[in-house]
Amino acid sequence: MISVALLPQGSTSDEAAQYLFGETEVDYRYYKPIADVFLSTAGGKTDYSVIPIENTIEGSVSLHVDWLVHEVELPIQAEWVYPSLQNLIGHRSELQGADGSLVGERIVKVLSHPVALAQCSQFLRTFLPHVELEQVSSTVEAVRLVKDNPGAGWAAIGTRSGARLHELDIVRESVTDHSNNYTRFLLVGSKPFEARSSDKRKTSILVSLNEDYPGALHQVLSAFSWRRINLSKIESRPTKKRLGNYYFYIDIEMPVEAVLLQSAFSEIEAIGHQIRILGSYPSFSYR
Repeated sequence: MISVALLPQGSTSDEAAQYLFGETEVDYRYYKPIADVFLSTAGGKTDYSVIPIENTIEGSVSLHVDWLVHEVELPIQAEWVYPSLQNLIGHRSELQGADGSLVGERIVKVLSHPVALAQCSQFLRTFLPHVELEQVSSTVEAVRLVKDNPGAGWAAIGTRSGARLHELDIVRESVTDHSNNYTRFLLVGSKPFEARSSDKRKTSILVSLNEDYPGALHQVLSAFSWRRINLSKIESRPTKKRLGNYYFYIDIEMPVEAVLLQSAFSEIEAIGHQIRILGSYPSFSYR
């Protein structure tokens, strides 16, 4: 049986993992901090980790990128995109009127993960401008805290599965500011992913420049450009070695074994830059 480490049961990570693996028999192991998710697989306790890496609204999850780069050696085995739609969750009898409408004055505090709060900032400003916002470790932890404090006037922002898990009510559906809010997840581990197949494959790399001189990054990008290799993402992140020293995280829409990509790598290395391959993997989109 496959074992998979991920953020708590009822979280978006949990829903996304269920989508990726489908009917495959999986032993899901839930952890609160993302560090424990990574370390579970790095230490051999699980086969894979599920890592949220990027969001439509908030962009890259920098902490998770840094863990992947600096803290563990876990190749990327798959990526997939999953909708991240949040809901306002609580005790219906406390927060809704007789006609089913939301009575905002009854809510004094809204709890959730900081990313989820940011994804719902417009809703919160418009309908609940008076409430205290409290950041917790996950959306499902927020739902649990609301469940354990009936009568306190608390509500949580979280997923449908989180509400089901803790037997609470969805008092307002889809409070995310943008309906096209999606999260990109990575599956990392030492074993190739074989539960599903995809015609689309991608490769992720890190490029470290040999020295900081004018045109160095341009040289790297030119190696891809004239070969018409599409880069779906390029992001600079500090190397943590000295101030002003960066590496470049690049996602490429091509498998690593492609002749054109190999020749681009050879050109980049020939001019003195270093390439680290983070993974070449199948890519899936939610339907």
